[in-house]
Amino acid sequence: MKKYGKKYVEASKNVDKNKLYCLEDAIKLVKETSVTKFDSSVEVAIKLNIDAKKSDQQMKGSLSLPFGSGKTKKVLVIAKGTFADEARKAGADFVGDQDMIDKIKNENWFGFDVVVATPDMMPEVGKIGNILGPRNLMPNPKTGTVTTKVGAIVEDIKKGMVTYKNDKFGNIHTIIGKVSFTEENLAENLKYVITTIAKAKPSTVKGIFIQNITISTTMGPGIKVDKNSFDI
Repeated sequence: MKKYGKKYVEASKNVDKNKLYCLEDAIKLVKETSVTKFDSSVEVAIKLNIDAKKSDQQMKGSLSLPFGSGKTKKVLVIAKGTFADEARKAGADFVGDQDMIDKIKNENWFGFDVVVATPDMMPEVGKIGNILGPRNLMPNPKTGTVTTKVGAIVEDIKKGMVTYKNDKFGNIHTIIGKVSFTEENLAENLKYVITTIAKAKPSTVKGIFIQNITISTTMGPGIKVDKNSFDI
């Protein structure tokens, strides 16, 4: 049995596990039940009615939160020539081509959070897929990280773009901001995530797509959100 800390237990007393909270009340409560001394992330877990074993029902993508994620990510861009220049101008933390690939391979270097690559570099990047893949760092067209528009994607990531991918149980977990965000900004970010996911419903999925929505802070209790709070 999982053992929870005293702060978690105390915070949980304020949450009715059997209640579906409206958006406004859920956001207010998630801020009040933060149990860390640092500025915790606020995350959402979305249970989807998908068969995670079917390739045509896999959910994977990216979105730019209206008010950002509150988390600064270090971006590595693997590109050459004008694409590399564009990445540097946009604020990429690291830019290179084969030299960066070799650094990851030979030095076990992971001083970055996101990898962006141009299509022409993917054959070489693919050679270290066994290194990047397990860490969810492999560039992917579905998340916009394999692109010729490197400047735009770097800017989006820096502004707070987040990625999502369903797990084997059909759940999606992603960040919607920080506890320090205003209630209004957290609410708008959450609404954007839910509506974006709803619009991405695979055509092969029948019936109710989004089954339930839960928000929580880092190490904080989960709060169930009423789906009727969203225009889906």
